[in-house]
Amino acid sequence: MALELTVSGIEASYGAVRALAGVSLKVSAGETVVLLGTNGNGKSTLMKCLMGSVRPTAGTIRLDIDGQSHDLAKLTTEDIVNLGLALVPEGRRLFPKLTVEENLMLGAYRQAARAKIASNLEFSYDTFPVLKERRTQLAGTMSGGQQQMLAIARALMSSPRVLLVDEPSVGLSPLLVSQTITKIGELKDKFGLTVLMAEQNFHQALRIADRGYIIVHGEIAFEGKNREQLANNEMIKQLYLGSAH
Repeated sequence: MALELTVSGIEASYGAVRALAGVSLKVSAGETVVLLGTNGNGKSTLMKCLMGSVRPTAGTIRLDIDGQSHDLAKLTTEDIVNLGLALVPEGRRLFPKLTVEENLMLGAYRQAARAKIASNLEFSYDTFPVLKERRTQLAGTMSGGQQQMLAIARALMSSPRVLLVDEPSVGLSPLLVSQTITKIGELKDKFGLTVLMAEQNFHQALRIADRGYIIVHGEIAFEGKNREQLANNEMIKQLYLGSAH
């Protein structure tokens, strides 16, 4: 599967507040790449730029897929979804008064996924068996961990080529964070899915990362070309391990 997502010099602002300043990164087919950073450093803004809900003021976002190149910064969110990007948003953003299965069906919006609804539904239930058990339950009555599983499964219903996951650990207990991150890792290992995950829980993110980036004040402060480079980086130790003085 020929696929590469390349972000080059992206800048984005909210009014007078600059959120991203020249961000560049790359994700290749079959990789799990993590974007590490504490709150307020631009992780979610980058995810929104990738999905077309925030327009960059400079730079390009190129998706090379099956021999064709697309500039995502010039496309609508609908077009981006149709190319095979799916976002698991921070805070999950489910439809609380719809059932589990109804939420999943809404994930099968893009044209390429409609013919695969049955197989994708089976895949989602195999990945998260608790969702099958609760398929008639209203999403808003589920636990936080179950809602996170549902948010991931809803994204899988779109038959994504690239899965974007924004802060999956937010609001979850340490045990549920570990289980959720493990499941995201399995998606790459078992099914070859390409994943870009924004996360502030360094220890958990590192478990499934092939490589990653650290974002600080809207800029890429460090690129780790493998898991070991990330784990041994001084900035990581200062930001996440409490060794800053």
